[in-house]
Amino acid sequence: MVSAVFHSPLEASLPLPRAGEGRGEGKPRAEAASHPTPLPRREKEQKPRTPLDLRAFWMRVLPPLAGFGLLLLIWEVVAMKSTTGFPTPAATWQQAVTVFSDPFYSKGPNDQGVGWNVLSSLQRVALGFGLAAPVGIPAGFAIGRFEFLSRMFNPLISLLRPVSPLAWLPIGLLVFKGANPAAIWTIFICSIWPMVINTAVGVQRVPSDYMNVAKVLNLSEWKILTKILFPAVLPYMLTGVRLAVGTAWLVIVAAEMLTGGVGIGFWVWDEWNNLNVANIIIAIFVIGIVGLVLEFALIKLATAFTFEEVKS
Repeated sequence: MVSAVFHSPLEASLPLPRAGEGRGEGKPRAEAASHPTPLPRREKEQKPRTPLDLRAFWMRVLPPLAGFGLLLLIWEVVAMKSTTGFPTPAATWQQAVTVFSDPFYSKGPNDQGVGWNVLSSLQRVALGFGLAAPVGIPAGFAIGRFEFLSRMFNPLISLLRPVSPLAWLPIGLLVFKGANPAAIWTIFICSIWPMVINTAVGVQRVPSDYMNVAKVLNLSEWKILTKILFPAVLPYMLTGVRLAVGTAWLVIVAAEMLTGGVGIGFWVWDEWNNLNVANIIIAIFVIGIVGLVLEFALIKLATAFTFEEVKS
């Protein structure tokens, strides 16, 4: 039978005892053990610095710049070939500096700065969306949860969803007897469909294992809603909210062109009546920038409340 004896590195570095030290004369060994040989210090490992990836940086920067450069080039060519006084990018920029030098002036109900017009449009969008969310999200939960309600409302949603939001504007004018409530009604009716559909789809895609566990535990309908359905459906619900806000911002511009008053859509139509094409182009960029900011804010909100990657 073979036995193996293992020694520590410290014992291996000690000198062997001389003859006679093992029978009571072990003082030198004790002194040697009390003062072990210091191990060599390892130099701190320095992490290698990751080099700057210039290729990835330029691939992120150059394509957008090239896109904007192409847009300006086409714009300049169209302005040079136009015989109707289409403004060049330089002339539009000078007009934008003038417009944004005082964006909140007010010279009457129909002559206000671009800042007041944007705020008025955002207020209508907020009111219409604020009325649609408490209706659309619970309706989506109910339609996705109960098969009877799903079969009952799916034909109606399929029939009414493709209708242009502006087709609902005369109904709003007839019922509410005012341009501002009619515009809010139009925002409401166009915002409700994305929230209803996305929430219902999210409820229907909840894994059946979750619902089977709820049946085994005999959970109430409120517990199922708050503990199972709501966390699972949240990504779908936020996607519906994002689509609803984007659609509402698109619709309000067209609705304000027809209803008048104060708003970015009315401002565009008023500048067209004055044949001020430069201000129309400025309004187009303002509408795009505000829509981009809304989209970015809602993507960040969805990312903060979900574990999934949210793509625009």
